[in-house]
Amino acid sequence: MFRYSKGFILPVLAATMMTAPMSAENVSVSTPKTSLALDITKGETLKFLYYGDRLNAADVAQLQSAGTFGKDAYPVYGLSAEAQAALSVQHADGNLTLDMSVEGFEQVAEANAKVLKVQLKDRVYPFYVTVCYRAYNDVDIIEMWTEIKNGEKQTVTLKQFDSAYMPIRRGDVWMSHFYGAWANEAQLSEEPLKPGTFVIENRDGVRNAQTSRGEVMFSLDGKAQENSGRVIGAAICYTGNYKLRAVTDESEYHQFFAGIDDYNSEYHLKKNETFVTPVTAFSYSKEGLSGVSRNFHRWGRKYKLANADRERKILLNSWEGVYLNINEKDMAQMMADIKSMGGELFVMDDGWFGEKYPRKTDNSALGDWKVDHEKLPNGIEGLLDEAKKQGVKFGIWIEPEMSNTKSELYDKHPDWVIKAPKRELRTGRGGTQVVLDLANPKVQDFVFSVVDDLMTKYPEIDYIKWDANMHISNHGSQYLTADNQSHLYIDYHRGLEKALQRIRAKYPDLTIQDCASGGGRVNWGYLPYFDEFWTSDNTDALQRVYMQWGTSYFFPAIAMAAHISNAPNHQTARTVPLKFRTDVAMCGRLGMEIQPKVLSDVDKDQCRKAIADYKRIRPIVQFGDLYRLQSPFEKKGVASLMYVSDAKDKAVFYWFKTDAFCNQHLPRIPMAGLDPQKRYRVTELNRIDHSPLSFEGKTFSGEYLMQNGLEIPYGHNADWGKANEWASRVLLLEAL
Repeated sequence: MFRYSKGFILPVLAATMMTAPMSAENVSVSTPKTSLALDITKGETLKFLYYGDRLNAADVAQLQSAGTFGKDAYPVYGLSAEAQAALSVQHADGNLTLDMSVEGFEQVAEANAKVLKVQLKDRVYPFYVTVCYRAYNDVDIIEMWTEIKNGEKQTVTLKQFDSAYMPIRRGDVWMSHFYGAWANEAQLSEEPLKPGTFVIENRDGVRNAQTSRGEVMFSLDGKAQENSGRVIGAAICYTGNYKLRAVTDESEYHQFFAGIDDYNSEYHLKKNETFVTPVTAFSYSKEGLSGVSRNFHRWGRKYKLANADRERKILLNSWEGVYLNINEKDMAQMMADIKSMGGELFVMDDGWFGEKYPRKTDNSALGDWKVDHEKLPNGIEGLLDEAKKQGVKFGIWIEPEMSNTKSELYDKHPDWVIKAPKRELRTGRGGTQVVLDLANPKVQDFVFSVVDDLMTKYPEIDYIKWDANMHISNHGSQYLTADNQSHLYIDYHRGLEKALQRIRAKYPDLTIQDCASGGGRVNWGYLPYFDEFWTSDNTDALQRVYMQWGTSYFFPAIAMAAHISNAPNHQTARTVPLKFRTDVAMCGRLGMEIQPKVLSDVDKDQCRKAIADYKRIRPIVQFGDLYRLQSPFEKKGVASLMYVSDAKDKAVFYWFKTDAFCNQHLPRIPMAGLDPQKRYRVTELNRIDHSPLSFEGKTFSGEYLMQNGLEIPYGHNADWGKANEWASRVLLLEAL
């Protein structure tokens, strides 16, 4: 069942409120394996004391005695103007300073978590900040956010308004973060934290994960290891622009700040208005980078991602097969082909709509969500009938937040688009694309209606691919008042969330993919409304090894769409064999991005076998624990990872050769996550070799596999044309 409410406020079973005593008190919030501790002294500054392994009450009480130097838990600008701050404001009288002290705190017990809320008040002004922490009872995640309230008589201007602050003790601390571009998302960068300020920010306005990502990991014991060492992970859960800062000054701490990007986004907080910042989620693990990843995956599947308890279907998407050249004959043929190979869903991509302005190229018809009957004489009804006949589900592509200037929508509502006053309209894709102004409630209603009209008329639609292919380039709202133009970036995403909330409330079981020029919206702020994301428009299998690796740091396989595409690849022109392409796609939610009729019968048989094999391992991949073993970014010629079931009775091991040289030497890869006492039978999946591997059908103890691994051949014993440099293996391990 879709868990929309859990993305925001968990159902309350019981609530207990406690007012802080007059004397100092150390208060902690804890998950099963971690604790965060604060010094909450009434009338004093709120102090951060500790985040790490779970502590008992006696140790929490003695933290100051251990030499812990309490840092401000939510530093504000003003009295120590030279210090970095999480919050800065301008009062109506022009005063730029804050001086916040503790008024009290409350603890609320929710269904699966405990929430600590600490109330702070300025010592002079009736200005309030509530610093909030949610610690889950069953996953090692602590969420942080703030609630900023103006009790003054006039408007207060928020200049900077971070969600969270975390001091990290200096030492040999390394940071792992992600950068990229279209078709090259989620590239990993690892570096030691050095004096100065490291800033990761997004200013796209619509998509917030294309060029940078709102997630970081801090390794506390030197360069990070995958399955050992202390690591802190942080992810801002927000659909809009963000800024992450790692500040290393003269103090004993690195200081990490996370929040909405303040760039041209000052916010005018009215009297009695409360501004709630987005959640930033933190996790700590002694099991390395992969340990933090597993924590985020469990939390995401249980509390954030839509319908995360439901297996994802194997689909064929039409985009790389026919692009905009949609027609009934090809759609029927593609449905028949994906069904014949064992698939379960067909998705018709862009190009199916437009009456006055038919969508024949990418410069028209966005906003006009009416069937092009020249392309589809029998309409969506005909396609649904064909899907039913073939025994597959049907899905469809939309881009609800966008329009073209060449559209009936724009003809009727030019005032609905984002546009700077007194400036010429700047356009995007196709020379005509524009962004609708979701700050406007009428636009929010329209975006909701795009989905609602489709689902009301065609309730058998099973899947929607929701795209967004343009950034905000005309900073101006024709809806917002002149004095609130700086609210555009924030109010756009408030409006988007309102529309998405309405959609999910009415259609909780509809599968919706989050797509934005590929992986432009891979962020936990979006995923309560979506079932999965399109990882990248780049389907090249070799480059996907890298992009999927980076994406997996914070996002689980069940959400990561990974498709088998054609060769040569449409983006890189690289020719990678089908075996390698299918194995890489089997690391996530398996699908196809191809016109199947270009495949030979032999290739179709191989796809059929891969799909059947994927169905055997689907529960392990989509619900299991990830153990990354050998990073492709380390350039050792091989990448390897595995998924392990909760019961540790089944596992899937992946091995990809990423370089090819004569007489090369590749590392042997020990496995991880298995039960050392169990014995596991090994079966190779998607095999193309003439003869099985030497360990096919053999059994090994979990201890042996985790200490030694298996010797993987560098190539395939296969026919000429199938035996090439791109070797790969997928092994199923089953406990006896």
